[in-house]
Amino acid sequence: MGTKKALEGLKILDFTRVYSGPYCTMLLADLGAEVIKVEAPKKGDDTRMFAPIRQGESGYFMYLNRCKKSVTLDLKQKEGKKIAKELAQWADVVIENFSPGTMEKLELDYERIKKVNPEIIYASISGFGQTGPYRNKVAYDAVAQAMGGWTALTGFPDTTPVRVGPALSDAATGIHAMAAILAAVIYKQKTGKGQYIDIAMMDTVFSMLENAVPIKTLMGENPDRIGNSNPSSAPYNLYRTKESHIVIATANDALFKKLIGVMGKPELIEDERFATNPDRKKNEKALDAIIEEWTMQHTNEEIEQMLDEVRVPVASLKTIAELVDDPQIANRNMLVSLEHPVVGTVRYPGNPLKLQETPPQPTQRAPMLGEHTDRILRDVLHYGQEDIDKFRQNQII
Repeated sequence: MGTKKALEGLKILDFTRVYSGPYCTMLLADLGAEVIKVEAPKKGDDTRMFAPIRQGESGYFMYLNRCKKSVTLDLKQKEGKKIAKELAQWADVVIENFSPGTMEKLELDYERIKKVNPEIIYASISGFGQTGPYRNKVAYDAVAQAMGGWTALTGFPDTTPVRVGPALSDAATGIHAMAAILAAVIYKQKTGKGQYIDIAMMDTVFSMLENAVPIKTLMGENPDRIGNSNPSSAPYNLYRTKESHIVIATANDALFKKLIGVMGKPELIEDERFATNPDRKKNEKALDAIIEEWTMQHTNEEIEQMLDEVRVPVASLKTIAELVDDPQIANRNMLVSLEHPVVGTVRYPGNPLKLQETPPQPTQRAPMLGEHTDRILRDVLHYGQEDIDKFRQNQII
């Protein structure tokens, strides 16, 4: 692994907690940004108590907060606000994901921070953004998925809608925030100007609805849940096999011809019901029944081997237990092992951003609560030990 870091020298003051913000700052930290995470004294980020927990330490927190430094500050106390503003003067970027209005109450909002650091890039992540009628609604992933349209489209038409398994709205919002921050960094390099960034979970979810919105706005139809099929292509579904289930995905005529060639059913190409992709979509149930009749005669391994050979997209379902020992995951460095002083060696998902010259380096464990407070106050803000002891005595840190 290389030693160069793409974001080395970028200084980030991180007021985020739980998922969307910490995921954003984790990606930035992996790429070399210096991230100082501000946490409440004694309690810290909520996720320090999120499962899975071993020996009092949260695997959730440890994954999302690697490569960061932890400083504890009571932001409700005058001295805590003062220290936070001093750290904001040090920073290039401030990131927060409190409910809209919270940072104003703490006197740490963009307008106040801009007074002490005019070139600051300040990013706010929230459920619904800083404007609009939903501004003050509280949001977690399930809320964002429901209000942004994902839940309505997930599941089968005759069953209850379901949330997409992992908290994807949080992760996707964190990624969008990261993109906006890096765009602002480039703009600042060109102009010397910082700016305010407003990223919302609902906006992010809505922007990722693929063709569901034009189905309504262009065609006048209200998209419904379609299970494992595809709104535009067929055959594209999950099919039963001799032993389990398998995904087969054909999104064009060429792939369909390859599939039916492997199936030994060339006559299907002459069937007018299946002549084109739109035709196949209209007659999807009949086509899926034919395909499943074939898949149920074979094992997953047999089907994958046959379809991989002709390059038709196919996949058996992988469990998490299988994935943590998967050779592709290992080859791509998508599992990293980090040593923790309490729980020992733990493996976490790696960083999917692969840069040839400046690869991410997720090599530092997540910090213990307030682990770097004294060092940051001393080395970055130049406080003496007497001041630091006083801060601790007054429960500011």
